[in-house]
Amino acid sequence: MKKQFNRMRQLANQTVGRAEKTEVLSDDLLQIERRMELVRLVSHNTHKKLVSCLQGQLGTDTEKRHKKLPLTGLSQTMQEGGGQLGDESLIGKMMDVCGEAESRLATELMQHELQLERDILDPLNQLAEVEIPNILKQRKQLAKLVLDYDSAKTRWYQATKSNNQAMAAKVDSLKDEMEEALNKVEICKFCLCDLFLCVCYQLLEAQADYHRKSLAALEAAIPTIQMQQDSWMEKPAFGTALEEHLKRSNREIALPIEACVMMLLETGMKEEGLFRIAAGASKLKKLKAALDCSTSQLEEFYSDPHAVAGALKSYLRELPEPLMTFGLYDEWIQASNVSDPDKRLQDLWVTCDRLPKTHKANLRYLVKFLAKLALDSEVNKMTPSNISIVLGPNLLWPNADGSLAEMAAATSVHVVSIIELVIQHADWFFPDGKTSQPKTLLFSVLSEIRSDSVGQKRKQNYRNIYSACCFIGMFIPDAHTSALQCSICSFDSAAIVIICRIFHFNLKCVVSTLKKKKKKNAFKLMLIPAGCQRTFLEMFEITK
Repeated sequence: MKKQFNRMRQLANQTVGRAEKTEVLSDDLLQIERRMELVRLVSHNTHKKLVSCLQGQLGTDTEKRHKKLPLTGLSQTMQEGGGQLGDESLIGKMMDVCGEAESRLATELMQHELQLERDILDPLNQLAEVEIPNILKQRKQLAKLVLDYDSAKTRWYQATKSNNQAMAAKVDSLKDEMEEALNKVEICKFCLCDLFLCVCYQLLEAQADYHRKSLAALEAAIPTIQMQQDSWMEKPAFGTALEEHLKRSNREIALPIEACVMMLLETGMKEEGLFRIAAGASKLKKLKAALDCSTSQLEEFYSDPHAVAGALKSYLRELPEPLMTFGLYDEWIQASNVSDPDKRLQDLWVTCDRLPKTHKANLRYLVKFLAKLALDSEVNKMTPSNISIVLGPNLLWPNADGSLAEMAAATSVHVVSIIELVIQHADWFFPDGKTSQPKTLLFSVLSEIRSDSVGQKRKQNYRNIYSACCFIGMFIPDAHTSALQCSICSFDSAAIVIICRIFHFNLKCVVSTLKKKKKKNAFKLMLIPAGCQRTFLEMFEITK
């Protein structure tokens, strides 16, 4: 009671200036004291927001926290879905692998949050709710001690005059208490600084460690997913390179090409404007999705040949490389620019023969179908010219920047003429026989035609032989090269006999037709050029 009275009296004396006020705190400590409440508020808000960032429940045990994480729920759902879909489907495998990856991420997140709670949240909460309030409490105690010190100092000053040793000892004791309190303030100041530095560093370090481990989990899962995708046989065909699609599906003809051709052969050959009339967008999209899924349930599309034709055009247009390839684009264009018709056909044949095996097989399949479609042009109005106009830009375009429309416009005339010739001479470009190499006789005849040393009459004979061979697709095997070279020098009966013997299998249909019908009608029926008729007649007379 007496101590409290002395404090009140000392405070009153200091207020009115009758007593001296002792300043025990430096300017730095006074500044820290003024910011103490702000530090407490910042610590409290940081703790609160950091807790809200946690996805698990604060303060729960490890197993319960792991179950409550959203990533755990996602992982369980994906793995359950993968189990329901089964390992026989790609999406089922992908869901299962991704579910395992999400489970690992959930485990890493749980460990990260436990570390945050232990190293960051608990110290921040201790600082805001315990340490700083204790410091403020100590400050109030220090203020009381300062009042006691000033009061004791005043009484000590008075006591020194009266040589009161007891009072002096008391003042010394109060001074010791004051110094001890001052030391506590200094200690608290340095502890506070160290605590903030430690908390900030540990927060960033913990987050960096969590993200490193999460990245490692993802990098471990991605190759597994990629391997599953690469090894899976059923993949979208649209937009996929032809070689990749054929290798993956173990096919010789691309599924969209073969499926669309088969459907059109059954229901679309008499359809007017096929490939020219656009199909409904929804039906086309559905058919493309069905072909991408390699489904055999295509019955509903048989009634809409325009949708089937649109899907075929779309597949050709979406190929990363055109069916007639980027590498041979310049050669195709150069061949189409040749003025001589026979030479142009031969150059186009040579370019076509240089196509990669897969591209050539698919182009052959498609061209054979288009040639068959053109046979009904009186009904479907799709002549070789019309077919080449609508399909040409989807079969060949340059490897250059720009839209497909821009590239098609730049070369449409050349491409259309190329496709038209290929369709018109489909059986010559792609014979039905197994042999596909250019034959010695054709090149020998061509060389004789182009030679300046050969007479005009002999050139005409060679030209007739060449035209006849080109028309019905007669080719001479390389094994007969020597025999032909011995007899090619003159157009006599012996040379024709050799030709007929070599062509005997191919000539059977021709000879049979000529025997049954009048010769002129037979030539008219076969649309054999007039210049070739005499040559065929001579060949026929020898083989009778």
